[in-house]
Amino acid sequence: MQALSGNPAPEPADPSPTPAIPLRAVAATRALPARMDRQFIQQNQIVERYLAGRLPPKGMLDFEQFCRRHPELLAELGLDKQLQAALRLLEAGGRSMPWEEKPRRWWERPQALLAALSLCVLLVFATLITAGRLSAAARHVSALEQQLSTQPLDPVESTRSILLIPSRSSTGSGGVVTIGGGSAELADLKIDMTWARYTIYQVTIDRVDQGRVAILHNMTRDSNGDLRMALNSSALGPGDYRMSIAGLTWSGAPVPLAWVTITIAR
Repeated sequence: MQALSGNPAPEPADPSPTPAIPLRAVAATRALPARMDRQFIQQNQIVERYLAGRLPPKGMLDFEQFCRRHPELLAELGLDKQLQAALRLLEAGGRSMPWEEKPRRWWERPQALLAALSLCVLLVFATLITAGRLSAAARHVSALEQQLSTQPLDPVESTRSILLIPSRSSTGSGGVVTIGGGSAELADLKIDMTWARYTIYQVTIDRVDQGRVAILHNMTRDSNGDLRMALNSSALGPGDYRMSIAGLTWSGAPVPLAWVTITIAR
């Protein structure tokens, strides 16, 4: 049985608890920045922190928007004087002004690029010209070699008997004589070896300052004691030719004896 009373019975409490406000939301509400104004700027050193780059991105944006709405603030804060002082420091330190173009390296300049391009074009043309000349020279040399290999001997128009007195010293030239000239001739060369005691000889022919031409083995003297050889003057190119005469021992070893020089003319 329910007791009778003048006061109504209390209502039962709501079993569901009231939701609590998160601490992060409270902290964020307290951390909301104050409105940007002159007093806030001076108290929090906004100008100094902005110039030093120590403002967060949101603070920098708010300060820039405030200055855009209140341009007279720049004069009140003396930013022009601070800027002039900073520029003087840059000049005293040898640094370039922010609006000045940084000096370019030599290869970054348009003049240097044009000069390099012109040089490359000149080198290409020089290479092409040189290659053309080398190709022409190679063709000319090939033609001369072909002509030399197929060129026949000139017909002999005269015969001349020439007595050569060789030098017995390797530094001597012996009897120098000129063969040939206007027309080809057959030179009957007689090398005087009457004084030598060998029976068999070897004659080596070298073109002076160029190279070896021929080696004549097992040559013998005639009844007059001369070594004889007949030579068509067109068989050899123009120049000086040195003949070295050596006597051969019983074992075939050459023993240098005498030297003589002849000149072929065309």
